[in-house]
Amino acid sequence: MPSSHTLFGPWRKTSSREKVLEVEIAPRLILVAADLWQLGCFCSLWSMGTTASAAPQPVYVASPHDNVPANGMAQSSMNPVHMVNIHNNKAKSIITNKVAPVVITYNCRQEFQIHDTVLKANYKVGRISDSLPEHYLVKGEYFMVQDVSSKADVLNTTRSYGAPNFRQVKGAYPLYGMGQPTLNGFKQVLQRLQTKGQQEIIFFCIREEPVVFLHKDDDFVPYTPRRKENLHENLQGLQGEETVESLELSIRNELDDFSKLSKNILFVYNDIEFFKDEPQKLSIQCEEDIHVTEEVYKRPMFTMQGYRYFRLPLPMEGAPLEEDFDAFVNILRESPSLCLGRSASRLPPTLVFSCQVGVGRTNLAMILGTLVMKRLKGDSQVVEAGTSEPRPLFQVIQSLIKKLPNGQHLMEEVNHAITLCSEMHNIKEAIYENASKLEGIGEDYQTQGSTTKEYFLNRTKQSLERYFYLIVFNAYLHEQYPLAFVSNFSQWMCCHAWLYRLLACMDVSELSAPAELLTKGARVLVADEYLAPDVLSTIREMKVANFRRVPKMPVYGVAQPTSEAIGAILAHLTDEKRKHNHILWINVHEELALEGDGQIFIPREPSCLDQPIPIPTSDPQLLQKLETSLKEEILRAQKWLEVTLEQEKPMKMFKSCLTIQEIFNQHKSSHQGLVYKRIPLPDCSSPREEDFDKLHEALRNALAGDPHTAFVFNCVTGKSRSTTAMVVAVLTLWHFKGFPECTDDGIIGVPDAKYTNGEFEVVMRVVRLLPDGHKRKKEVDLALDSISETMTPMHYHLREMIISTYRQIKSEKTEKECKQQLLRSLQFLERYIYLILFNTYLHLEKKDCWHRSFSVWMDQVAARAGVYDILNQLCFSEFEDPREMPLARLRYRWQHQYIQSLPFRGEFI
Repeated sequence: MPSSHTLFGPWRKTSSREKVLEVEIAPRLILVAADLWQLGCFCSLWSMGTTASAAPQPVYVASPHDNVPANGMAQSSMNPVHMVNIHNNKAKSIITNKVAPVVITYNCRQEFQIHDTVLKANYKVGRISDSLPEHYLVKGEYFMVQDVSSKADVLNTTRSYGAPNFRQVKGAYPLYGMGQPTLNGFKQVLQRLQTKGQQEIIFFCIREEPVVFLHKDDDFVPYTPRRKENLHENLQGLQGEETVESLELSIRNELDDFSKLSKNILFVYNDIEFFKDEPQKLSIQCEEDIHVTEEVYKRPMFTMQGYRYFRLPLPMEGAPLEEDFDAFVNILRESPSLCLGRSASRLPPTLVFSCQVGVGRTNLAMILGTLVMKRLKGDSQVVEAGTSEPRPLFQVIQSLIKKLPNGQHLMEEVNHAITLCSEMHNIKEAIYENASKLEGIGEDYQTQGSTTKEYFLNRTKQSLERYFYLIVFNAYLHEQYPLAFVSNFSQWMCCHAWLYRLLACMDVSELSAPAELLTKGARVLVADEYLAPDVLSTIREMKVANFRRVPKMPVYGVAQPTSEAIGAILAHLTDEKRKHNHILWINVHEELALEGDGQIFIPREPSCLDQPIPIPTSDPQLLQKLETSLKEEILRAQKWLEVTLEQEKPMKMFKSCLTIQEIFNQHKSSHQGLVYKRIPLPDCSSPREEDFDKLHEALRNALAGDPHTAFVFNCVTGKSRSTTAMVVAVLTLWHFKGFPECTDDGIIGVPDAKYTNGEFEVVMRVVRLLPDGHKRKKEVDLALDSISETMTPMHYHLREMIISTYRQIKSEKTEKECKQQLLRSLQFLERYIYLILFNTYLHLEKKDCWHRSFSVWMDQVAARAGVYDILNQLCFSEFEDPREMPLARLRYRWQHQYIQSLPFRGEFI
């Protein structure tokens, strides 16, 4: 009889007597399920001579329709499709195989027969190249690669200290960093620290990727799963919802099975450069020959009284998530030796941080530890300025330290901590190095391989974000450490949501994009008829697309007008019927625009004509300066430029060119009551808090001068941003002139009427939180209904846009398009919530004549009430889980104004 294998070794050949027993007991095993436990004792006798095991086995789940021959014996062949999980601890059934039927129960101690084919059906095999052997793959696609090569040990400390790149923070702080050690190497590290008199040691493993330790010679060596496409990079985000510890246990189980299927051999890779003598064969005799991270780092707690271990996964690039900081703060909060109220005679604990090589993440963690030690010891020392000229600060950092209390000193403390931890890596210098490489890439690289610029742009933003968060975390420590961390970092950030606004403006390179891009053909001019179709058919009468008025109110919306159109609108508003002596015109789009030969043109990227190029500033003077520079370049070049009209791309040479400000300046001479303002709003997302302030202030000042002032708002198309500004104007006017009666009648002529009425769960959470929230929402709904009738040709109603955009996700073909629709729907949803919040502000602050701005009110009142906490979990909870949506967070949603990124054109200021 051919030999077969169990999970625990080869089966011996069966005797003729055993075969007789097999035939005799088989019908009873199948038919009498109630006597499984008693029959197990008999099977125990039948299986004498084999290696016993209590490990749960795969079971065949019998179906009532399975074919059973007349003699009661089940079919001897077994279909792998019917196998359930190998590690199902509750397995209790009967399987048959080529040798004999056996009983499977849980908590049993019998040997159970199983064939290799059962396990093999659960796993996939593969090879790195045709010249290398085939073997089993972790999770069906990953190869096990030795974690750290000898070349990674730059400081050459593995032999002397036990771990690669082992080092201490400069100065007197008991802080250490290192790369990934082996098991014996880690024991050596602990011995070294103990000989230095370190009594209390807190060890942090800050890796987010799974690591397993395999028995090799007299040690356990770390290995990690890698993709075939890039064997040098660790896996990120592999664990999904499960913890990295659970993932490591799952991988350990698979590796144990692989060794059983390969005669106790496991295939791994050490040399991924030349693949000499690869793959390596490791002898794995049992599960104890495979350790997970927790086993290596946690077991010393039983032999070292002052030792503790924590897994604190940090990202490979960029700043940690807020919950990562929360986990670190929880460790500080629960460590008596790290509390400010500890005994002065008690020494602070030794903190040891370890990632793979001991550079990037370890360096970040060491800086965090240094900032903690500074607060613990009350050390305010900062590094003295060197002889070299100091680096200029990035604009986002300038804004940060200007707004943070004592921001300059907070930044200097972080700079000092970075210097103390800079033996292998300097986080701050990395920003300038990446920015320099980014700006040094020529235009030929841009055209031939945009990924090069994208790579260094992302690296620059990630390193700058990391530096930004270090300063912010230091501010948090200064405030919360003396309070014993009453608020965790996530809560604190939601109470300071303006930090997320700053972070969203990290890349302001577009401010330095040269005007020559247009004349060199890198950008093109797009005509207004291409961007703003006249769906309301108003061009013939008003000379501009989509001119509309709020019924019975002097509030108007329109697309970007030409000089001729502005004249037509001004004549319309000042005629004998309307008689408006004062007109406030507010331009709310954030793009550059020019009038060339009587037609409006807007610069765009040739590869994405439908995507706007937002200018990251709210300063109208700066926008005017950029438009003037663009105009001067066009007139200076005096060459044919490519323009995009509705159906074609002709070449055009302009005889005249004007900025939008210049157009309105011309009309002011003939219309003394005209006031023009530029208040740029984001294309799809909600206006920022300060945008509401500027709109509200402009409206109040105009009404104070003349209660009959007419208000005109324009964006590129006259739809999205114009509508938002019109709602702000309507609500403001109602607060001056009285609200119309609110009815309960809603728009119900479409599917999902509940959602068309804006009754999303997250919206209703905000409504329940606000004083008279239901009434405030109805007032906003009335304003929206008065501006955007559901069935008008404009087809833009904010409440309908929320749900209709979300429904479009299902029809998109690519993941990128799905993300775009999801972002848009969340932006519309957030815009709707902000309008309700603004209306509530108008009501509550009216008694004080709105002396406190909306921005201050949101910071002092709404944030404390938990509004930003809700906005930090913004999603369609009726349909999805916010924990599975990065865009539900303020941090990601505000940073990703557009899913599709534009080419990098200027300098990283």
